[in-house]
Amino acid sequence: MAEVGIFVGTMHGNAILVAEEAQAILNSLGHQTKVFEKPEVKDWESYSVKYALVVTSTTGQGDLPDSIVPLYEGIKDMYQSDLRYGMIALGDSTYANFCGGGLKFDVLLQELGGTRVGDVLMIDASESPYLERDFTPWAEQWALQLD
Repeated sequence: MAEVGIFVGTMHGNAILVAEEAQAILNSLGHQTKVFEKPEVKDWESYSVKYALVVTSTTGQGDLPDSIVPLYEGIKDMYQSDLRYGMIALGDSTYANFCGGGLKFDVLLQELGGTRVGDVLMIDASESPYLERDFTPWAEQWALQLD
């Protein structure tokens, strides 16, 4: 089964809740996971030939939360051709730049040569008070695509 690093960017804790739920789902399907609440480049490097799952909320004008900015900035010049990853973007559609943080991170990983597994999951806080309703089916399907 796969080894998955779950890299979290959060302001108010919702992304951590989603990451912990992802961890439970992936583990129940036989994968090995580790959650990084304040991810660093050295954490990322250890999963660059495995799988990474980025779970991040959006702040301000479509920005990343402070907790994941150092990782984002730190990998900007790292070619990621062996990286296989998933992206879960949290946002609120009542604001401009809905899910902008996650989409920004996804664009960077694509530019660096990473391969996204599955589609980006965009979770709308204004329409989904129960995140797991939108999240669980996506996570189960994503987990099945890992080798």
